[in-house]
Amino acid sequence: MHLTRRQFLQTSAAASLPLLAGVPRGIAQPAANDRIRMGFVGMGIQNRGLLNQFLRSGTVVLAVCDVDKTRLEHARNMVDGYYQEVPDGAPGPCAAYVDWQEVIGRDDLDAVCIATPDHWHAIVTLGALQSGKDVYCEKPLTHNIQEAKDIIRTVDERNRVLQTGSMQRSMKEFRVAAELVRNGAIGTVEGIDCSFGDPPIPCDLPEEELEPGLDWDRWVGPAPMRPYSSVLSPRGIHNHFPDWRNYEEFGGGMVCDWGAHHLDIAQWALGMDDSGPVKALPPPQRGDKRGASLVYANGITVTHRNGFGVHIRGSEGEVLVNRGRFSFSREGERVAHWTQREDGGSLNSTLIKAEQAFLSDAKVKLYNSQNHVQDFLDAMRKRTQPITHEGVGGRTAICCHLMNLAYHHHTPVEWDPKPMNFANNSGNPDWLTRHYRDPYLIPKA
Repeated sequence: MHLTRRQFLQTSAAASLPLLAGVPRGIAQPAANDRIRMGFVGMGIQNRGLLNQFLRSGTVVLAVCDVDKTRLEHARNMVDGYYQEVPDGAPGPCAAYVDWQEVIGRDDLDAVCIATPDHWHAIVTLGALQSGKDVYCEKPLTHNIQEAKDIIRTVDERNRVLQTGSMQRSMKEFRVAAELVRNGAIGTVEGIDCSFGDPPIPCDLPEEELEPGLDWDRWVGPAPMRPYSSVLSPRGIHNHFPDWRNYEEFGGGMVCDWGAHHLDIAQWALGMDDSGPVKALPPPQRGDKRGASLVYANGITVTHRNGFGVHIRGSEGEVLVNRGRFSFSREGERVAHWTQREDGGSLNSTLIKAEQAFLSDAKVKLYNSQNHVQDFLDAMRKRTQPITHEGVGGRTAICCHLMNLAYHHHTPVEWDPKPMNFANNSGNPDWLTRHYRDPYLIPKA
């Protein structure tokens, strides 16, 4: 009998492994065969941080992968060094690969953590899912709309667990903000403004000399081949986020970078995780880098502007939220506000004040994750959906891509969120996907 994904997740929960809390250094960990075994692909600054979190959460790291051999060796040394200090259940030397397919081809891995540049996300994610692995993939989940549809479908078909790295949903200030909106604390929502940077531009970087140790062809992967630039892939161990994300061949600009965070919170606050906008509108003037908007079936508009982060306006008040910042006003009076230490108190006490005032008897209680990595590991063991599962991450990515289409083509786009396709003869099917440079193609199921 064929089970739907939801049925599978529910029925398999009883057979899951016991839940394990994060284990600090110096404390004995469970035996290795009771712990989740992972591989990591793309060992830049983001995945180095994630690797550290997963190690300290009790996972067994067996493999790392990167096309830069300096970063690859550094990541392997991180893992081996950790197990020298925390030897209980150490799995032996960490394997290191340049080719991600060698990671997903291992049958001793339960999950893969992916933090490559955006243009590689879907290829590695789909390959991992098809090989029977669960996936933690950084945001934005995909580089284009079709990839989001493919991942959503494949997670369901393969009965896998996927977490998108949209960790703002595991931060209390964003959950409280969304709960206030969902419970009518600001009245009827009238509009949302989201603040993030520019849409992407075509890559026009000058050629630089390529030093040995980087497989540049593999780094470029499915994108059009171009000369090496250290702006795209700084050599060795760097401590900044490279600017490949600003170029449309490899990323989606800040619309897909910070936009994937803030538009995700807008979707959450509107209760649109299973849906999305019905239109994407261009900015007032061609070439403008602010002003594009998403329109929902109920008439609410989410607009890209400079501002606070996420600013939700209602008929009876407003909520403004960003990382470490929160402000809630009702009927012209400030109820709870904290943006900096000079405000007095703390962010947490401010959030508690808002909860006590308007959420003590809330009818809508949102998913409460307090640690994004641990939430993924718990979902794997219970075989449930984590807080930013494939539907959340995929549909948020689609919001970002629709907004970028409005900027790029400067034309309104109508959208049907149910089949995730253009509506009313709007748009162009070619805009849903990209040309993939052979042999770096989307894996076939």
